[in-house]
Amino acid sequence: MKPKTSDWRNLVQRLLKTELSKKGIKYQDLSDKLSAVGVDQSADNLRNKINKGILGADLLLQIVFVLNIKHIKYEDIEEILADMQ
Repeated sequence: MKPKTSDWRNLVQRLLKTELSKKGIKYQDLSDKLSAVGVDQSADNLRNKINKGILGADLLLQIVFVLNIKHIKYEDIEEILADMQ
């Protein structure tokens, strides 16, 4: 299996949406959490970036930080990629 760029973007989208859903966090809440650590992103901007799966590495890590995501398992990544095939 050789994932395409669109597969990786879809993976980012699914991982982040899953975390937001698990924690009951809406895009405005995420925007507020990011703002508290000095990152200005509107809720609409975050929604667009996450829905497209196109984030800079810095924003991805900032989101991981404010959502307190402790683990992203390799197996979960494999499973999502396999599910998309």
